[in-house]
Amino acid sequence: MIEQDTVRLLRECDKGVKMGLSSIDDVYKYVKSESLKMILSESRTDHEALGHDIEDQLMRVGDTGKDPGPIAKGMSWIKTNAMLAMNTSDNMVADLMTDGCNMGIKSLSKYLNQYAAADERSKDVTKRLIKIEENMSNDLRDYL
Repeated sequence: MIEQDTVRLLRECDKGVKMGLSSIDDVYKYVKSESLKMILSESRTDHEALGHDIEDQLMRVGDTGKDPGPIAKGMSWIKTNAMLAMNTSDNMVADLMTDGCNMGIKSLSKYLNQYAAADERSKDVTKRLIKIEENMSNDLRDYL
């Protein structure tokens, strides 16, 4: 049971990191403010570093991870591009990214509770990803 919950939790973290990276990449070209670009770049770096840690942990348990579902990824891309087609302001970028962070925090918290038998390393990586999302959401508030 512990290994099964560990794998499931790590897969959800892997999916979350990939979704976060994709979202940052989708909006970055619309950003005008250098300080907002820095926030996104730093968060991207944090996501990438944690993604490598997640990949290492997945390899340790003999798994390859999980990509975001095509429907979820497609819906996110459509929403982002539709909203930014109408309004390319930095506050729209911040609004979209804040929504994404909040969805990530909610999902990861749910999975942390759902997969309670997961090992401590996988729980720790989940908490670290939640913290990255919380920090980014807080940093974006100045642009809302």
